[in-house]
Amino acid sequence: MTATKGIFLGPGRITIEDLVSVVYKDVPVRLAPGAIIAVQKGYSNLSVLLASGRAFYSINTGFGTLSNVKIPTSKLKELQINLIRSHSSGAGEPFPSEIAKAALVITANSIAKGYSGCRRVLVDTLAAMINKGVIPVIPSQGSIGASGDLIPLAHACGVMIGEGEAYYKGKKHAAKEAMRKAGIPLLELEPREGVALTNGTHLMTALGALSVHRAERLIKLADIALAMSLESILGLTASLDPDVHKLRPHPGQLATARNVRKIIRGSQLLASHTYSEKIQDAYSLRSAPQIHGACKDALRYCRSVLDVEINSVTDNPLVFGNKVVSAGNFHGQPLAVSLDALGIAMTVLGNVSECRIDRLMNPGLSGLPAFLAPDPGLHSGYMMAHYLSAALTLENRGLAAPGSVNSVPVSANKEDYNSNGMWCARKAWQMIRNVENIIGIEILCATQALDLLKGSPGKGSEAARRIVREKVRPLEEDRVLRKDLNAMQELIASGRIICAVEEAVGPLAI
Repeated sequence: MTATKGIFLGPGRITIEDLVSVVYKDVPVRLAPGAIIAVQKGYSNLSVLLASGRAFYSINTGFGTLSNVKIPTSKLKELQINLIRSHSSGAGEPFPSEIAKAALVITANSIAKGYSGCRRVLVDTLAAMINKGVIPVIPSQGSIGASGDLIPLAHACGVMIGEGEAYYKGKKHAAKEAMRKAGIPLLELEPREGVALTNGTHLMTALGALSVHRAERLIKLADIALAMSLESILGLTASLDPDVHKLRPHPGQLATARNVRKIIRGSQLLASHTYSEKIQDAYSLRSAPQIHGACKDALRYCRSVLDVEINSVTDNPLVFGNKVVSAGNFHGQPLAVSLDALGIAMTVLGNVSECRIDRLMNPGLSGLPAFLAPDPGLHSGYMMAHYLSAALTLENRGLAAPGSVNSVPVSANKEDYNSNGMWCARKAWQMIRNVENIIGIEILCATQALDLLKGSPGKGSEAARRIVREKVRPLEEDRVLRKDLNAMQELIASGRIICAVEEAVGPLAI
């Protein structure tokens, strides 16, 4: 839960918004009082069980198919270090620091619930890393969503014992040096603790939760872009009629129609064209509430899964009083399926936006100068911006192929069905980035179109146009567009367009 002094980890619940505040606003995390009791109790229970001499998976046995190998008590600490070292075998570009930081929060929150049988110092060390800005360098490739995110989490938590690399104050250091500079003591792991740090869905959950946050912002921007394009093309508003949507009341469809009606309210452009020879608009305009709405509904489902996951214990085995249970909470299938759905929804959102960009480019469809250039032919206008949006939609269509239906057996077939959840999370993150560019291009082109029409759009469209024009001047002759596109991405990341529109027309629904 959120408090003025920080985010409390443990028995209570945290939200995606809490996670975002820690990652992007550096709100500190703290161990809740109830968590201290729970963690101490779990550690005490496990200590008693270990003293019995019985075999407990991964605590005093080998891992995976090697679970039938009993490890001597004198070797249990070595077992945990060997686990982290052997599992630190990732490849690829490192995850962005924001993802790595979010993963530390989710790992700490899981252990703080007290079912992992670990010492309090593990959670305290994770909290110190989060609060002081020691962010592990984590290779992005290696997890198949088997026992959670084994390989990337080994890289993440190896920093706690001085293994690997980490960022501190924006600079990359050897793990030992980063921890020393931050004043955080290195740990010597006890039985069970290496497994607790490397098991779980914490990295794919981090990716998923921050993806949901970005997608919710993006889907509002998509409605703003839709409204601006509708006005630019002097489209029909019949498709927004509340009576229509009451007969098919999907929540996302209702929200989209309501949002666009708000944004175009007061439009003199549309009011001056109440009579039109057009009978219907193209689907990218006429059916946009249904299309955007389906994306909203998929996003809502994905959020519901992530809300559960960031508050779950996905470790294995788990300690319940006088018993240790080895089960499968680490399996990433719920995340894999929902993040595939999110990626598909974002691909659809980008596809329909590109369709509207195409209409804005085509004088036969828009009634505007070709490619929105003041002097088409001598100048190419936004022709190549449309090419970029088309390229990004093609990339997303390839990435949208479901990853959650793919599995490869590992560990001598002990782990015979794996979720591929990390790939689903990674590609959803990339697809959202691509759609941010596509929606940015649509808003940029619609802004140019509204300028060419020289009329008064709705209050929401005008608010968005005003913000864009603070950063991007009208296109009066050809210039390098990369700077304009970068400026649009900065505006999207800042949230300024949404804020301006909501200040003008009221909150937009997701």
